[in-house]
Amino acid sequence: MTAGQQRAWDRHWSELGDDVSALPPGRLDTDGWFGRDAPLVLEIGSGMGETTAQLAAARPEANHLAVEVYKPGLAQLMLRAENLDVRNLRVLRGDATVLLEQHVEPGALAEVRIYFPDPWPKKRHHKRRLVQPRTVELIASRLAVGGILHLATDWEHYAEQMLEVCEAEPALRNLHADAPGGWAPRPEWRPVTKFENRAHDEGRVVHDLLYVRD
Repeated sequence: MTAGQQRAWDRHWSELGDDVSALPPGRLDTDGWFGRDAPLVLEIGSGMGETTAQLAAARPEANHLAVEVYKPGLAQLMLRAENLDVRNLRVLRGDATVLLEQHVEPGALAEVRIYFPDPWPKKRHHKRRLVQPRTVELIASRLAVGGILHLATDWEHYAEQMLEVCEAEPALRNLHADAPGGWAPRPEWRPVTKFENRAHDEGRVVHDLLYVRD
């Protein structure tokens, strides 16, 4: 980690963060952790936190929970949150699937966001991709009725896989099924990151998908 990231970690981890592997058995007490009862938004794979911090700042009425395996990324996210005076964000380090299976109750989430997950572009690595039928079924079960699953990727083949997997999940309905290809228009409220700008510069099209839990 950089010196600034280490300082942010030292200042905030004990209050804002935890390891998934260290959580006590059963449901994560998010109301107690945030100090309030509010809609819970989960971001899986927050990376360096550029989008996460801005979106949490833009929706102070919601509780935002980010899960990520990369320690410097979580430290950078906490630093960004500090700079934006964000108070409605908590972070977890570890496996999102374990979190969902063991610590999140059915119907507990208002929204799940998966932005630009690792594409694992080589065919032999596709099985490592996060968006698979079992994972999407698990996510759908943790969404409240009316809850939203929002995905975005700049890898064409992965976008098609996401679409295929989500369309096959009976608990989810595509909010833009009538749009060309079923793709959602890019939401104006999702910040454009350096990563996304690089994708555009390299000629890759960014696809968004929005599904609702019926």
